[in-house]
Amino acid sequence: MSSPGVDGDPKPPCLPRNGLVKLPGQSNSLGAASITGTPAVKNRLCQLPPPPLPPPSLAAPLPRATLAGGPCPSVGLPLGGPASSLAPGPPAERLPLAIDEKILNGLFWYFSACEKCVLAQVCRAWRRVLYQPKFWAGLTPVLHAKELYNVLPSGEKEFVNLQGFATRGFEGFCLVGVSDLDICEFIDNYALSKKGVKAMSLKRSTITDAGLEVMLEQMQGVVRLELSGCNDFTEAGLWSSLSARITSLSVSDCINVADDAIAAISQLLPNLAELSLQAYHVTDTALAYFTARQGHSTHTLRLLSCWEITNHGVVNVVHSLPNLTALSLSGCSKVTDDGVELVAENLRKLRSLDLSWCPRITDMALEYVACDLHRLEELVLDRCVRITDTGLSYLSTMSSLRSLYLRWCCQVQDFGLKHLLAMRSLRLLSLAGCPLLTTSGLSGLVQLQELEELELTNCPGATPELFKYFSQHLPRCLVIE
Repeated sequence: MSSPGVDGDPKPPCLPRNGLVKLPGQSNSLGAASITGTPAVKNRLCQLPPPPLPPPSLAAPLPRATLAGGPCPSVGLPLGGPASSLAPGPPAERLPLAIDEKILNGLFWYFSACEKCVLAQVCRAWRRVLYQPKFWAGLTPVLHAKELYNVLPSGEKEFVNLQGFATRGFEGFCLVGVSDLDICEFIDNYALSKKGVKAMSLKRSTITDAGLEVMLEQMQGVVRLELSGCNDFTEAGLWSSLSARITSLSVSDCINVADDAIAAISQLLPNLAELSLQAYHVTDTALAYFTARQGHSTHTLRLLSCWEITNHGVVNVVHSLPNLTALSLSGCSKVTDDGVELVAENLRKLRSLDLSWCPRITDMALEYVACDLHRLEELVLDRCVRITDTGLSYLSTMSSLRSLYLRWCCQVQDFGLKHLLAMRSLRLLSLAGCPLLTTSGLSGLVQLQELEELELTNCPGATPELFKYFSQHLPRCLVIE
């Protein structure tokens, strides 16, 4: 149901959709968009100090939120229609409170990105305050190809006005379903595109080698690049377009990416700090291409569903990139315990290790991890179906481990959980989908009083009575049912 806008025109409600936030239509032709945020932003919003209190004479309860006389469906805090209806008393006393920028600057921290989009339509004063870049830090606008153009009465298309995004100082954009021409139009119409945009993400787009080259040549500020589901560029396009300024690169579901693409990355990106790669045709040979420069600068490597990678590829990784602090071998189904042993013996600086969906990993791999990776803070073992209670007994000796994921580890039983009760450093534990855990075994987790998040989704032993028990004995822990 639509809520009326400031000028009486119907405005669509700002509702979340699949984790994204839909920007409502703007009168300045900004077009529709989505905004994604990071958990860090949410935490910061919750930790900010409360706004200054108004004088006692104006501290009476405010009326229900309205936009041009109607209720606002998305915002629970009072918004007011005309500024004169925000507080009791004569209009002369109420007007300053509604547009007092000091009060608004504190108040608006308490709203989500979705709600801020609605609040910005109340009046110019509110928009002026809300459009400060500090309220949008950590958020990325998501623009679909069809949202980049307005259709004129003549039937022609006109690129939307992106000034509202420039005012809010967005440094990163995600463009979905765009072509080479769309990207050129974006560069020409967004004021900050040449130097101000630091991160670009292209998803399910038809960008070609030429388009990729033009984008990275024109957008000189881009240091973080993501290409997902883009099947029209080739490895030759990477050779011709990649720039040494790029420090973070993510490539996934791009069918033309194979070993030569890794060669281009290793030769052209000496300052690469983070590489995420999902490519079904990359082999062990490609992982030997990394140079000494990357060995010094690269701290994060994610190899996702690289089915051809074996333990020989792991050998190349540990020798080429000895300074890694985060490594993911998720879905690298040919990696075995021997590969994990190589990682544990050679990458002693690791703080995060993801071995999810590696069906050949057994308890022996966890013994290697526990013995050698003393700095490890996060371990992901989702769908490692050979892990048993014995493996958990090895992990119980790791005093630095803060996050442990055991989703769908179908052999873990109550006895294994008893080993975890000694891990006082644990802050996050996921046992989702573990079918052998009982209510009695799970109830023992109340001994982990420092636990902040516990995931028990699809866990047969997680009963309503257990959740009630946790709410009483783990009051500071978020329990995900």
